[in-house]
Amino acid sequence: MSYEKVTQLKNDVFIGTKQAIKALREDRVQEIVIAEDADARVTNKVLTLAEELNVPVSRVASMKKLGQACGIEVGASAVAIKK
Repeated sequence: MSYEKVTQLKNDVFIGTKQAIKALREDRVQEIVIAEDADARVTNKVLTLAEELNVPVSRVASMKKLGQACGIEVGASAVAIKK
């Protein structure tokens, strides 16, 4: 389900953990999407911050498919959907 959501909103997302963290800190995120096959060391900061800020987190199976849903040619470990 989240792949379709990201595909539909691909112009309204922040791609990657660094951009997601920045957007979370700026209160510009309505939801986080995390790839299950991403390294936990990479995604833990995003997950922790999302939890602190009460931002919902969705999980998808594949970084590669998440990247494709965003319209990029590489995998994405985290995507933040803009408010």
